[in-house]
Amino acid sequence: MTTQRPVATDPVAHLVRHRPDAPVFFFRPGTLAATARLFAGGFPGQVTYAIKANPAPEILATLAASGIAAFDVASPQEMRAVRTVCPRAVLHYNNPVRSTGEIAEARRLGVRSWSVDRVSELEKLGPLDETHEVSVRLRLPVAGAAYDFGAKFGADPELAAELLARVAAMGAVPSMTFHPGTQCPDGAAWARYIHAAAEVAERAGVRLARLNVGGGFPAHRDSAAPDLGAIFAAIREAAEQAFDTQPVLLCEPGRAMVADAVTLAVRVKAVDDGAITLNDGVYGAFGEWRDLPAMSRVSVVAPDGTPRTGDASARIVFGPTCDSLDRLPHPLELPADLAEDDYVLIEGMGAYGAALVTGFNGYGTREVVTLGID
Repeated sequence: MTTQRPVATDPVAHLVRHRPDAPVFFFRPGTLAATARLFAGGFPGQVTYAIKANPAPEILATLAASGIAAFDVASPQEMRAVRTVCPRAVLHYNNPVRSTGEIAEARRLGVRSWSVDRVSELEKLGPLDETHEVSVRLRLPVAGAAYDFGAKFGADPELAAELLARVAAMGAVPSMTFHPGTQCPDGAAWARYIHAAAEVAERAGVRLARLNVGGGFPAHRDSAAPDLGAIFAAIREAAEQAFDTQPVLLCEPGRAMVADAVTLAVRVKAVDDGAITLNDGVYGAFGEWRDLPAMSRVSVVAPDGTPRTGDASARIVFGPTCDSLDRLPHPLELPADLAEDDYVLIEGMGAYGAALVTGFNGYGTREVVTLGID
């Protein structure tokens, strides 16, 4: 992606001045720094960032400057991205399935924190000692998320207890982790997992050094902003109730950390009866919209910046590629007076928008404009 220096105080001013024909991400570093402070001040433990949500250098640099010193990484490429921006950062390699080559590269890059969810992957890590932390990843049938992460990763409680005992016997620092799924609306999912983790540790006869409560914190996608403070309070209360000797808590927000820091601007290429075509689609910044409900924080302006204020009308939305699958799964409510060459601005697009751009057919959002003033 191409990043510009600060050029405007808001996206509309930039659009009016430059009339870009390609989609643009507008990055607000002040918003990202404020969100980092919110997590650091509200979460009852250590805060890391799951860089899969957005690995852009400007994102990582802003978080490092805001005091985030540990990062959740899933591949050697993500490790190198962090090391480039923050050479001394702590890396948590919490993708529980790795090749032997990836393990070797992770060790070379200084990784000493791992997660596992099966015996074979624990054995694959090789020699471990008290300088290595190994977190056993637990899974439960917990409802409430937009989609569940337990279908791919995690050990059931019985296996988790076996793994935890093995970690302790190998001499590594025994910890646990879980992920309640994405866009969890309240703290109930975390509370259930925390109590279950305490039961697993008791069954294994192991005192946990840390409990990583994962991500899953909701981003602001519709009219009501999520109450992160209430979720933090539920996590704190559950940990106090579940453990006699409470482990250090750790979280790894991705979506909730970065989503609100970016606005996406796309241009209307064509308007037809009940449908529009945009200059980006599901092979680009809208990739995740195939799996989540449509965002409602959407506005439309004319090329001169005048807001479109017509009555809302449901439109089918196509992307720009030649593939007929390039279509949002749900219609968008857009102003009836929307016209060709208008700009559609979508808030909260910092998570997974840039990370999922494929470049298929030569399309996809690549430009990032950093806004100088929030």
